[in-house]
Amino acid sequence: MPLFEPDSLRALVGARADGERTLDLRGASLSHAWPAITQMLERSRFEGLRSVVIRIDPATATSGETLFLPIGRKLLDARKRGLIARFHPLPEADGGGFFVELPDRPRREETQS
Repeated sequence: MPLFEPDSLRALVGARADGERTLDLRGASLSHAWPAITQMLERSRFEGLRSVVIRIDPATATSGETLFLPIGRKLLDARKRGLIARFHPLPEADGGGFFVELPDRPRREETQS
């Protein structure tokens, strides 16, 4: 992966790095990350969430394969199925991971009024 300056990378992926919720997958294996993302997407339908930040471990010289590609593919599949409006990777300076925007749905309190 080419080396980008934080400001250049932020111009490419966006400045949003805070969501309504954070799903912290740092230190998690793929077998634990997969169901956590599935559960987050399922719960978001009922909780009316609009944004989630997914945190993952950054790549290092000795880290081997990271969760970046598998999670990116899962998020892309969820976007194709309409479960995610859009997402983008977060710069490593912001902790690494993904910013996920969920489709607009009425919040639970709004639907009960």
